[in-house]
Amino acid sequence: MAFPKMFRVKQELEGPALHDIPGAVRDTMRSLHLQEKVKPGQTVAITSGSRGVANIDRITRAVVDELKTLGLQPFVCPTMGSHGEATAEGQLKILAHYGITEATMGCPMKSSMEVVEIGKVKGTTVFCDKNAWGADHIVVVGRIKAHTDFDGEIESGLYKMMAIGLGKQHGAENYHRAGHQYSYGEIFPLVGQAVLDSGHVLCGLGIVENGHDQTAKVQAVLPKDFAAVEKALLKEAKVWMARLPFDKLDLLIVDELGKNISGAGMDPNVTGRASVQKPGGKPHIRMLFVRDITPEADGNAIGVGFADMTTKRLVKKINYVAMYMNAITSGVPDAGKVPMAFETDREAIETALGMIGLTPPEQARVVRIKNTLALTEIDCSEALQAEVKKHRRLSPTAEPGPISFGADGNLTAF
Repeated sequence: MAFPKMFRVKQELEGPALHDIPGAVRDTMRSLHLQEKVKPGQTVAITSGSRGVANIDRITRAVVDELKTLGLQPFVCPTMGSHGEATAEGQLKILAHYGITEATMGCPMKSSMEVVEIGKVKGTTVFCDKNAWGADHIVVVGRIKAHTDFDGEIESGLYKMMAIGLGKQHGAENYHRAGHQYSYGEIFPLVGQAVLDSGHVLCGLGIVENGHDQTAKVQAVLPKDFAAVEKALLKEAKVWMARLPFDKLDLLIVDELGKNISGAGMDPNVTGRASVQKPGGKPHIRMLFVRDITPEADGNAIGVGFADMTTKRLVKKINYVAMYMNAITSGVPDAGKVPMAFETDREAIETALGMIGLTPPEQARVVRIKNTLALTEIDCSEALQAEVKKHRRLSPTAEPGPISFGADGNLTAF
């Protein structure tokens, strides 16, 4: 087969970058005058999720340090639904991947899958992590971004952290079931509001990232302002979100997927693939090939089912317990299905290019990315050269050349 020639492109993405992260966390938290709402010696649980949030270790440590200045006794709680095989040990392991441990945070880590019932919404029981509920206060820390599975005024952020995160596996499964009956966009905010209404939440810290996967903004918020602030920050996050700069592709090659990249493994906001309650959008991709899984995912290949083809080396790394638990909890079995798996990248790409229609393979519109978070540099096929030259945010950094395969038939490193 005559493969298309490829060339590297630099993409200029949007959004500011926050440089003094500890200082920004300190300043925004102090603006809330929390000393008026706490007593020295009280305990406070800090939420910590399973996503690969930029600088999450530095952000969390800054929160810990600021709470200590108030005389409080903070501890970190893994708040990630069913992730880490739905075990206390597995969830601590995920946090350790991000540099969040007792040693680095300077405070205890309390991990448990036990929950307590704290109320009901829409006939659905609301649960909260037992350790967090037992503290005098809860501080909700989370990144605010577009959700992979639905659209709404409130999507992925502080409310989701209070629902899916603090709900642990039991709560997450419960809310996803309710969300399939009503909608995620209705259930998740209602559950989060029930947690807020309990009076246990001291404050929140919303994190927004720019298109380069860098911390762009942190904003502390009191419980009464959660809804308004999260809606406003989500609008900013969507403006700054990294996207592919094309409306239509014959083939998208994704080097890696993983829960640290996206809750869906590969972000549907980038791939354009329909996901649960989110309809398909741009770009329209005829074939999607995912090559591997990140080490941080610990074998949870959730989202591989939204690809058309993969490799046998990815399949060999799948931790089916983790992936199936994630699919069962979310009620989305398609995300855990394994697509056609090939021995080599060359074989997968040949097959994909043979299935795109009447377009000759060498003229195919192909893009290769490292993952759906890293879109600063992308590889484009020669058929996209004219569009790249016209695009104000794209700059070619090389001339088109042959696709580089190693002796093993796999693509060379990105």
